[in-house]
Amino acid sequence: MPIPTPFHTRTAPLCESWEWRNWAGYLAPSLYEPTHEREYFAIRNSAALIDVSPLYKYSITGPDALRLVDRIVTRDVSRCAVGQAIYTPWCDAAGKMLDDGVVARLGPHEFRITAAHPNLRWFQDAAEGLDAAARDVSQELAALALQGPHSRAILKQLFTDVDWDRLGYFRLAQGALDGRPVSVTRTGYTGDLGYELWVAPALAEPLWDRIMAAGADYGLLPVGMAALDVARIEAGLPLVEVDYISAYDALLESQKSSPFELGLGWAVALDGGEFIGKAALQAEKAARARWAFIGLQVDWFELERLYNAVGLRPQVVGKRASRSPVPLYSNGRQIGQATSHVFSPLLKRYLALATVEAAFAQPGACVEMEMTVEYGRELAQATVALQPFFNPPRKRA
Repeated sequence: MPIPTPFHTRTAPLCESWEWRNWAGYLAPSLYEPTHEREYFAIRNSAALIDVSPLYKYSITGPDALRLVDRIVTRDVSRCAVGQAIYTPWCDAAGKMLDDGVVARLGPHEFRITAAHPNLRWFQDAAEGLDAAARDVSQELAALALQGPHSRAILKQLFTDVDWDRLGYFRLAQGALDGRPVSVTRTGYTGDLGYELWVAPALAEPLWDRIMAAGADYGLLPVGMAALDVARIEAGLPLVEVDYISAYDALLESQKSSPFELGLGWAVALDGGEFIGKAALQAEKAARARWAFIGLQVDWFELERLYNAVGLRPQVVGKRASRSPVPLYSNGRQIGQATSHVFSPLLKRYLALATVEAAFAQPGACVEMEMTVEYGRELAQATVALQPFFNPPRKRA
């Protein structure tokens, strides 16, 4: 049975929809209001407060902590300075992705890894022969994501001991609230300007209250998973067990994916040190991956064509993101599947994240995407597009 997060006393009274999800064994609001639209626009136009405490959190410490993290992930962690964070996948020995997440370097011999999956046993097994320890600290840290164009202005009011104008993208800082430590990373899952705050559970309620009060004049809203799903699709961010299946859980070899097949080749440091799966990934790069992870766009006029055929206007505006895969075709042959798809309220296009045969992955290429219109399965013309779909300068500025 899902359990409450340290912020539940604050999120539960605000959850007018009474709709909750089970996120890693915790209760997470799907949406606070009857629809997710205002919450989505808070992410893009003002500020959004999201309880991300259900993320798995791991501490890697010890004299060989750097060697252990470097052994686990595909990035070259030796290039990650203290005070920096990096996004990275990690793989099994066959080069197939187990999970992806963020590694934050808290000190010379201390790292924190956040992930969507339980990874403790894998990390501990990887530590064999090293003077380093992997520990699950998920219940020792509560976490909030403050995302959106006004997120920095809100935090400036609360933490005068952090130089917010100099805190760079994927960097971290240490602040304090009522004399108690708050760790801040300039990270998030929305593809927008944003921060994540990490605190002891005892500080969760005061932190929530202070942020909500400081954000009242900026249009800050608490935001649930439904709006977050739309934002992360616009940002081109894959979701484990939706856009790819972890090698932990795959029932068939064909269900597994490598970083190259998910468009994460940039996060594989084949010129760095040894890591689990490196030899397999070197071989795959030489041979080229069969599959590619792409973005797709369906034009509004194409939607009108499909719906006009049955006498309806397009029934896509205001809908939640779909995590149900649908086939993709070219000349009547299936060439892949769209795994996450939604109509973007901001971009005014129907967007999808998809896996296709590599030959069809060139930007501008046309494929056909299956869509259900009034209970009938129809094919819509879709165009391969560069990701992310939405990438505002403020995200990195």
